[in-house]
Amino acid sequence: MTKFHCLRLLPTQDLKLELEQFMQAKKIKAAAIVTCVGSLAKLHLRLASAKDFLVRDELFEIVSLVGTLSCHGLHLHLSAADASGRVIGGHLMADNLIHTTAEIVLIELSDYEFTREFEAQTGYKELQMKKLSL
Repeated sequence: MTKFHCLRLLPTQDLKLELEQFMQAKKIKAAAIVTCVGSLAKLHLRLASAKDFLVRDELFEIVSLVGTLSCHGLHLHLSAADASGRVIGGHLMADNLIHTTAEIVLIELSDYEFTREFEAQTGYKELQMKKLSL
């Protein structure tokens, strides 16, 4: 069974922190981003090198937000366009601050539980998907 959740974030709220708190409060075990549009006043991404971070205190439009979420953790990638239309993307970190709004739709996958377990091969906590018996 699937269920949709809609939320709107307000100026100065932290995009990742608010999503983490929402997942915890609702005790959602598995979800994915359906859509997210809005704007940021501060951008904070981990880049593909996995060692470099990008932090910018300027206005960005959220072009896309994709990934998996659960009360056990999130894995989200963000693409954002600057004032000239250039798009920057990477792994969403804390401290991405909303400028005007973020309109978000999530789909809850109640037949699954997403957890994150450390894998020595990658050096990260990676997604584990468990089909639940309902």
